Amino acid sequence: MITQSRRAAGFWLVAVTAVVFLAAASAPSPLYVVYQQEWDFGALMLTVVFAVYAAVLLLTLLVVGGLSDFVGRRPVIVAAIALEIASLAVFLVADDVADLIVGRGLQGLATGVGLGALSAAISDLAPPERPSLAAGLNVASPTFGLASGALLSGLLVQFAPMPRTLVFDVLTILLIVLLAACAVVLPAPSERRPGALASLRPTASVPPAARRAFRNALPVLIATWSIGGLVLSLGGSLAVGVFGVDNHVIGGIVVTAMAGSGSLAAFLARARPARATMLSSSVVLVAGMTTVLLAVTVTSLPLFFTGLVITGYGFGAGFVGALGSVAQLARPQERAELLSAVFVPSYGAFGGAAVIAGLAVPQFGLKPTTMVFGVVVIALALLAIAAELTVRRQESTHEVPALAVDRG
Repeated sequence: MITQSRRAAGFWLVAVTAVVFLAAASAPSPLYVVYQQEWDFGALMLTVVFAVYAAVLLLTLLVVGGLSDFVGRRPVIVAAIALEIASLAVFLVADDVADLIVGRGLQGLATGVGLGALSAAISDLAPPERPSLAAGLNVASPTFGLASGALLSGLLVQFAPMPRTLVFDVLTILLIVLLAACAVVLPAPSERRPGALASLRPTASVPPAARRAFRNALPVLIATWSIGGLVLSLGGSLAVGVFGVDNHVIGGIVVTAMAGSGSLAAFLARARPARATMLSSSVVLVAGMTTVLLAVTVTSLPLFFTGLVITGYGFGAGFVGALGSVAQLARPQERAELLSAVFVPSYGAFGGAAVIAGLAVPQFGLKPTTMVFGVVVIALALLAIAAELTVRRQESTHEVPALAVDRG
């Protein structure tokens, strides 16, 4: 049995590790314009770079997403950090687009290995007297990582020496420290459950008790992470191509405005009823994306950032509500596999949005692509609102058993 102080140290260590993981994932975003200029490749090849990351991440989640439920959190987290360090080493020596593909593929592998285990470890080590803290940090730490990684990268590219490598040097040092800390601080597996090899069959399992809640949360998961993919893939291009801002810091701030607002929203929403949070955040998503589309139409940069902040708030609160509505219905030994099942449609939407956008922009242009994506996200948010209101009407007439959903 671990001591309370070591439990607290492990909890915050895992949360910081999740931040750095997603910071590494977003760090290349402000650099893509630099890479394209130096290595002369087009939007289609950039789409391949996005697709490799998303495809490898999803496949890895399906194969090893639940492994830590059987072998313990620590060995899986340590292996994931080592893979992330290897991916950054590729970025440090990259000199053509093939290296980018390899580096992003390794990042997808590392994130897929670590994501379920990190999220489950946050839930395992959360203070018993503050159960809502785990749900908040499980969303706030990755979104804060996306925000900080993009902003740090943009600042270093714009103002620091070695613009193509310095951000990866910084992240590598942080990850080496975290690797050592996790190996020492995180509790060793107490007892390995049988079935680790069988768990490697590609699957994304949702326990029966959580299936209804999972179905209800799907529109919110897809809408929120589609926005993430849209902003990370088109955000920098919108700043340059629509608003005429040729500045790497602004490209980073585009991601930071959305993800930073999402991180704050996730933390503030952590103690609210999950379903009520999903419903209200879907309304916020509609308002935010409508503002973004209006800004693109009238070419207003201040309105664009206002829309991103509003949308980010809906993103963070919506995801914490969706995650909380299903995570509370899983037993401890089911957490990693269930959380991986949550991340599969999330990152599927994230990567799918980036890939589809990359293919659509050369054919239809930046503005039309953004407008269509925005309308789709609004439709998904409206679907989530309709689904929740339908369930509430069913509950009021006792058509849905009270234990099947959480009372929001």
